[in-house]
Amino acid sequence: MKHKIKFNRLGRKSAHRKALHRNMVTSLFKFERIKTTIAKAKEIRRTAEKLITKAKNDTVHRRRVVSRVIQDKGILTKLFTDIAPRFLERPGGYTRIIKLGQRPADAAEMVFLEFIERKEKPKRKKKKKKEEGMKLPG
Repeated sequence: MKHKIKFNRLGRKSAHRKALHRNMVTSLFKFERIKTTIAKAKEIRRTAEKLITKAKNDTVHRRRVVSRVIQDKGILTKLFTDIAPRFLERPGGYTRIIKLGQRPADAAEMVFLEFIERKEKPKRKKKKKKEEGMKLPG
C-alpha cells in the first residue's frame, strides 16, 4: 500500500530535487515545450500548473510567491504577462504530455511536456542565393 507518499522523489536528495524543479519549470516557461522522462514530466507538471494558477491574478504578493520558484526576472514577467493570461478562462489542465518512445541509452520513456495553447514561432523564409559571379557586364 502506498500510504503517505505525496510525490515522486526521483531518486534525489531534497536540495537536488528542488533545483531540478526550479530549472525544469523555468525551461518550460521559457521554451513552452521540454523533452524529459515521464516521471519528471508528471512531477514538473504539478509544479507548473500551480504556478500558472497563482499567476492568473497579478498582484505583488503572488509575484513574490512565484518568484521563490522562478528566479529569472524575465521568465517571471513572461509568466505573468504572456502565459497566464492565455489560460484565464481555463480552470486547470494547462499542460499536456506527449509520449515519444524509449530513450536508446537506458530505455527510459521520453515525453514532451508542453502547454495546451502554445504560441508557434513563425517559420523562417529561406534566403535565395544571388547569382553574382557569372553575369557579364553589359
